[in-house]
Amino acid sequence: MGGNTKKSGPDCAACPFDWAERACRKPGGKGPKTCPTLRDRKLAARAQALTTGADLEFACQASRQESSGYGNREAGYARVRPLKPRIQELVEFAHRMGYRRLGLAFCIGLRNEAAVVRDLLAVQGFEVVSASCKVGRAEKSLLGMGPEDQVDPTVPVETMCNPVFQALLLNEYGAELNVLLGLCVGHDSLFIKHAQAPVTVLAVKDRLLGHNPLAAIYTSDSYWRSLKHPLEESGS
Repeated sequence: MGGNTKKSGPDCAACPFDWAERACRKPGGKGPKTCPTLRDRKLAARAQALTTGADLEFACQASRQESSGYGNREAGYARVRPLKPRIQELVEFAHRMGYRRLGLAFCIGLRNEAAVVRDLLAVQGFEVVSASCKVGRAEKSLLGMGPEDQVDPTVPVETMCNPVFQALLLNEYGAELNVLLGLCVGHDSLFIKHAQAPVTVLAVKDRLLGHNPLAAIYTSDSYWRSLKHPLEESGS
């Protein structure tokens, strides 16, 4: 891994200043010593220089999509209100970019949702190439795993999730934008690593909370207060 590992890194999540007063929000704004807006100006300039060609168009259309997601903008920031669900924004953004073929990589546990998403995208004029996580029927034993590592240890063979094959399939069949739907933690990372086209996420996996992981964050002062303490068993 590259980069400077000796000095303290940025920690925007712990910024002590009010959002309206932060350096990333307004000229002359405030920031701690580790503030990347104030400290890492050369790196910021490098990022801007790298945002050219297709990336520049992508960034512009993404920003236009962001602003179009709010109504009442003419009344000022305090009065704006959201207008669109993410699926609509996904459709609009893909149209903005002129994409015709979308890739859909989904968890088999969300196969019903994937069928609905696939049909919604098709109705909006897109060709959809889709791949479930179990595609290829590769056994978990190929990863060097035994029955004790299976979801169901009572069966002799269990099919592994195969995000690399999902990515290669969508690469092979010309997906211009990939949509992730419910891939597991880690599997989503492998898909993103091996996908050639840009990747966006429609929904993430959360088996316990109905694929709404922020529910645990919103209740971290109450029902999920245990998260504020080290987990008792690593990997459990």
